[in-house]
Amino acid sequence: MAEEHLSSEKEKWSPSAPSSSSSYLTHQQQSRITNTSAGPGPNWQGLYPTIRERNSVMFNNEVMADVFFLVGPPGATQRVPGHKYVLAVGSSVFHAMFYGELAENQKEIRIPDVEPASFLSMLKYIYCDEIQLCADTVLATLYAAKKYLVPHLARACVSFLESSLSARSACVLLAQSRLFEEPELTRRCWEVIDAQAEPALRSEGFRDIDVGTLESILGRETLNAKELAVFEAALGWAEAECRRRGLDPGPENSRLVLGKALYLLRLPSMPLEDFANGPAQSGLLTAGETNRLFLWFTAADKPEPPFCSAPRAGLPAQRCRRFQSCAYRSNQWRYRGRCDSIQFAVDRRIFVAGFGLYGSSCGSAEYGARIELKRQGSTVGRNAVRYSSDGSGAAFTVWFEYPVRVDPDTFYTASVVLDGSELSYFGQEGVTEVQSGKVTFQFQCSSDSTNGTGVQGGQIPELVFYA
Repeated sequence: MAEEHLSSEKEKWSPSAPSSSSSYLTHQQQSRITNTSAGPGPNWQGLYPTIRERNSVMFNNEVMADVFFLVGPPGATQRVPGHKYVLAVGSSVFHAMFYGELAENQKEIRIPDVEPASFLSMLKYIYCDEIQLCADTVLATLYAAKKYLVPHLARACVSFLESSLSARSACVLLAQSRLFEEPELTRRCWEVIDAQAEPALRSEGFRDIDVGTLESILGRETLNAKELAVFEAALGWAEAECRRRGLDPGPENSRLVLGKALYLLRLPSMPLEDFANGPAQSGLLTAGETNRLFLWFTAADKPEPPFCSAPRAGLPAQRCRRFQSCAYRSNQWRYRGRCDSIQFAVDRRIFVAGFGLYGSSCGSAEYGARIELKRQGSTVGRNAVRYSSDGSGAAFTVWFEYPVRVDPDTFYTASVVLDGSELSYFGQEGVTEVQSGKVTFQFQCSSDSTNGTGVQGGQIPELVFYA
């Protein structure tokens, strides 16, 4: 069949497979991409002034249809009418299918590997110049757009995925971006996975990735995660893979399905306590491996471990410093539960990991800090931490539990409420724009600030981030 000849190698991926995040649209969702008109009446052409509007009438309409597609897997097939001329104008694959040297004149064409809703989304674009995407089916629509070489729709799908990228979805999208050969989406996925490694590794999507993607993540030098978290994620993936293969998800089979990926874990770089309470008792290691690793941790004459002993480098933290100097006076800077806050925006996506804060100007002191990051009034990150200051004018770093994604061209509010020594250093000679590496920061005063912090001076002298 012509359609089979023209299918790409990507057909080995099925949009409805368990590892995909896509699913069929509900009846209500499908109605948004279905031509609900009963059919054009007499002289209907005169009702529509443009060719686009007249083509739109033909979308999913049996009137003048000269081909029908049986779309979807057996048991969930939908019959979709088409018009060869319109389809050929919109896709070089359809052109070859209907007018090329291998063209066949069959009336019905079976397409079992594309979801009906996604196929209709593609036809909606071809007939109507309209792109309608939703999170449930965008991957399947990208598959259809790639298969039938509809590049503008494919780019729209990639842009949609980039805009909705999060730690929860990054691992699944990394696997699909590699399959679809979308290097920009792959790069964006790595940005999220590196910076927000622990929540990404704990996501349900991580358990659904293929073994090649698993190996690429476990071998990643720049993962910003504790090695115990990487080990636990690998173990969770192995148990899920055992179930997919119909195997008992015990240690022996988990080791089997991990294969060489097991040796991408950097178990010797863990603290001894993490190793003893985790990998050593998991049953995943052989007795010999466990013994050699314990000797590695404790013996003076250390044996060569069977795993890489160098810790992951992680991401280098960058700092945006917004003051040119700092000072202290006898009557400020005081806290008493009041909030120090500043607004900022960036020109490219970053991940804010924490703040630099001033400490006591009267010698060493302990502080409790409640830090918060908000976007348009909604909290996107917060933490309660303690830190020690040594009486110097240096900034002391406090961290969020996990780095917080900050999108470009949107103002965020960084806030802290301090509890500790009444008198501390404060910043002076602040500026509204700071260039930090490749990132430009814009600052403005925040209405949340009730303790005097603003652009020109005050607290929060540094934003610590990954880019």
